[in-house]
Amino acid sequence: MTRYALRVASVAAALGLWQLLTSLNVDLWLRFSQFPTVADVARAFADRLAGDDYWTDLTDSLTRIITGFLLAAVLGVATGVLVARSRLAEDLLGPVLEVVRPIPAIALVPVAILLFPSNEQGIVFITFTAAFFPVLVSTRHAVRALAPGWEEAVRTMGGGRWRILGAVVLPGALPGIFGGLSVGIGVSWICVISAEMISGQYGVGYRTWQDYTVVDYPGVFVGMVTIGVLGWATSTAVELLGRRLTRWLPRTSYVPTGRPRPGSARPPSPAPAAAPAVPTGPGPDPDPEEARDEHLV
Repeated sequence: MTRYALRVASVAAALGLWQLLTSLNVDLWLRFSQFPTVADVARAFADRLAGDDYWTDLTDSLTRIITGFLLAAVLGVATGVLVARSRLAEDLLGPVLEVVRPIPAIALVPVAILLFPSNEQGIVFITFTAAFFPVLVSTRHAVRALAPGWEEAVRTMGGGRWRILGAVVLPGALPGIFGGLSVGIGVSWICVISAEMISGQYGVGYRTWQDYTVVDYPGVFVGMVTIGVLGWATSTAVELLGRRLTRWLPRTSYVPTGRPRPGSARPPSPAPAAAPAVPTGPGPDPDPEEARDEHLV
């Protein structure tokens, strides 16, 4: 409860600072006087929620992001496993993928306009491309990082190629795969909003750009808040699904150093090291210089 209270307090503090700077028209290098206040954005948000266009934009953006992301998840995982497990596939597909991968997905908007008969299909293509390469790269590295002993154990017990794929490769690579999916969903939101601003009809990005062209700054901030909430919700859904599918992995929790958990006993302090034995018995006393040199050695 303390952690949730701190999170709520941090958001409230940020909103309070925003309201204070904008209501006082503070202009210290950053021009907060040009910003709408939190109250203005809240009133614009309430007006949008009461209309039908907001929900139409929301549905269109979610449809595009889910369609493109699911295609990228399936094809990215399949291609990553294929490239990691097959030298022939790596030689045939690897060079092409590595040349296309550095190209920003938003730079493919002209290609999508020329290639697809409708803007809707082009936006889904941009979304797919944005998520495909993070999933592909994460899957490839996760598969190659698997310990070879697992595969050898399955082969020893008579398992074939498909058995190894289903019992070793995919389960072992799941943490890396979901790491790529988490990155991919965030990049997909960036690109789908940009594509909607350029060539979309309806959608959160399209509506945000239209509000900017008519100098409706509270509407622009409504779009920004909507994009942030949708991105957070989808990223959280991907993370929760990943935890559900990898619940067999050991989980660690953060414990501050030096602060034992409530109810746990403090570990006993280690016993002091025994002092070196002093020889006793007859014989001449050792020379102090020799004893000092021997101690140093």
